[in-house]
Amino acid sequence: MVILVPYLWLLVFFLIPFAIVFKISLSQSAISMPPYAPTFDVSAGFSGLLDNLRELSFDNYLWLLDDALYFNAYLSSVWIAAVSTFFALLIGYPMAYAMARAPSSLRMVLLMLVILPFWTSFLIRVYAWIGILKPEGLLNQFLIWVGIIDTPLQIMNTHTAIYIGIVYSYLPFMVLPLYASLEKMDFSLIEAAQDLGCPPISAFWKITFPLSLPGALAGCLLVFIPAVGEFVIPDLLGGSQTLMIGKTLWNEFFANRDWPVASAVAIVLLLILVVPMMFFQRAQARAQEQER
Repeated sequence: MVILVPYLWLLVFFLIPFAIVFKISLSQSAISMPPYAPTFDVSAGFSGLLDNLRELSFDNYLWLLDDALYFNAYLSSVWIAAVSTFFALLIGYPMAYAMARAPSSLRMVLLMLVILPFWTSFLIRVYAWIGILKPEGLLNQFLIWVGIIDTPLQIMNTHTAIYIGIVYSYLPFMVLPLYASLEKMDFSLIEAAQDLGCPPISAFWKITFPLSLPGALAGCLLVFIPAVGEFVIPDLLGGSQTLMIGKTLWNEFFANRDWPVASAVAIVLLLILVVPMMFFQRAQARAQEQER
């Protein structure tokens, strides 16, 4: 029964929705409700079900291969997510390290400060960055007041604004796994290395970073996966010219009302994210078996 519960959860909330979306991706667009055909009719019996199955095809996936828009959207999404994940790791690692080395009495306070943004609506937090990054926003006003710039910087509706929004929004997902790994580390190992003449930087790369690597990999996955399919941040901060697969998917569903093509886009996106994770987990499992 204990094992059955997660499998039921996976069946209801992943496999069944995946099967529905996959079936729609093999259908054809139609002016109807729902806007695709064929729709399975149980009353038609087994022969009617076979007729409906014969109407399914992979034409929508071939359409994705023919149109460069979708390939560019996937490529742009992966690139933006990878760059954002890199900056999140660059910023989150020192934060997690400082939290792990802080006195025990301060760690819970620091942990609460990291989690605190989740108490506010995600949409409101993204809207707040519009007021900060727009030409007449707080950031440009501050830089002009300090004298660093003379004219406002154009940050809104650029990839820079998207990077800032994604890093800010998903930074806690990077900090928390890193903190969990670093907090368990025995820092006496660093002291022993330094007593043996190892410089602090070498001690970090030879001891601290390898021991924190599982937390870093978990944080990178937690940031990268949702960032690839992000829709709100590119739509609000990136402007209409931003090409990401989340916006493309939304346009296909709600603007073009082409559910079969949108479902095919979603299936391909899921495969792009899931297949590398499966190979990564297999490689980790083999590495652990070899170590044993």
